[in-house]
Amino acid sequence: MSAADLSSYRDQHFKGSRGDQERLLHNTSTLYVGNMSYYTTEEQIYELFGKCGEVKRVVMGLDKFKRTPCGFCFVEYYGREDAENGIRFINGTRLDDRIIRTDWDAGFVEGRQYGRGKTGGQVRDEY
Repeated sequence: MSAADLSSYRDQHFKGSRGDQERLLHNTSTLYVGNMSYYTTEEQIYELFGKCGEVKRVVMGLDKFKRTPCGFCFVEYYGREDAENGIRFINGTRLDDRIIRTDWDAGFVEGRQYGRGKTGGQVRDEY
C-alpha cells in the first residue's frame, strides 16, 4: 500500500451508494486535511499544498454557528497526480505546531465546510 492509496475512512454522510463513493474516491483530485490549528490561514494552505502541484481552491472548515475556523479544510487540485503528491508528501507533516493528516475526499459539496458537531465544530472535539 502506497502513501496515496485509499484509507479505510468513508464519509458516513455521503449522499449516494457505497459504490458511487468508492468510484469518486478513486478519481478525485480533492483532499480532506484534518488536525489543523484553528489559526492556520488559507494562504498557508495554498503555500504548503502548492508545493505538490497547482491548487484549484481551498475551502476552510468553519464552525457552523460561529463561522470561525474549526481545524480542517478541503484542498482541490486540478489533477489527480498533484493530489497524490499532496497525500504522499504532506500527510503527517507539521503545520502551525500540529501534525496534519490528509485523506482522499469524494469531492467538495457546498455545506460540507461546516463542522458536524452538536456545538458547531468537529465531532471529534466534543469527546
